[in-house]
Amino acid sequence: MEHILFNNWDTVIRTLIIGVLAYVVLIIQLRISGKRTLTKMNSFDFVVTVAFGSTLATILLSKDVALAEGATAFALLIILQYIITWLSVRSNAVQQLVKATPTLLLYKGRFLDDEMKKARVTREEILAAIRTQGIGDMSKVDAVVMETEGSLSVIKDLATGENSVLQYVKPERP
Repeated sequence: MEHILFNNWDTVIRTLIIGVLAYVVLIIQLRISGKRTLTKMNSFDFVVTVAFGSTLATILLSKDVALAEGATAFALLIILQYIITWLSVRSNAVQQLVKATPTLLLYKGRFLDDEMKKARVTREEILAAIRTQGIGDMSKVDAVVMETEGSLSVIKDLATGENSVLQYVKPERP
C-alpha cells in the first residue's frame, strides 16, 4: 500500500524540478512562436494542445524522458504547427485540410435545418447566441454563422456583394 501513495522523496523532488523547468521551457517556446500558437482553437489547434499536454505529462512523470528530450518535443510541435499555419495561409488546399469552413445556420430569419444538423447545432443554441448579443427580435438578425472554431457569430446588418462578411461561408446564401 505504501507504493501507491508514496515511492520516495527522489521521485517527488524530480517531478517538482522537471515540472518547473518544463513549464518554463514551454512558456518560453510558446512566446517565441507567436500569437498564432495560442489563438482560439480549431481542430488542428486542439490536437496540438493535447499533444503539448501529453508531452508535458510524459516529461513530468516518466523517468525515461529527459528534460532536453521533452524540450525538443515541444519545439517540434511548435515548428510543425508553424509550418502548417504558414502553408495554410499560402495554400487553399492546406487551409481546407486543416481548417473547417464557417457554416451559415440562419439566414434572414430562416433556420437552415440541413446545415444545423451537419453542424450538430440546435435552434435553442442559435437563439441563445442571439440573446447573448442583447437582441430580442429575430427580425433584427440577418444571419448566424458557426465559425471554424465552433463559436456562433450573430450578424445584424448584412452587406451584399464584395462587402459581405459571408464571402467564405458555406453554403452560399439561399
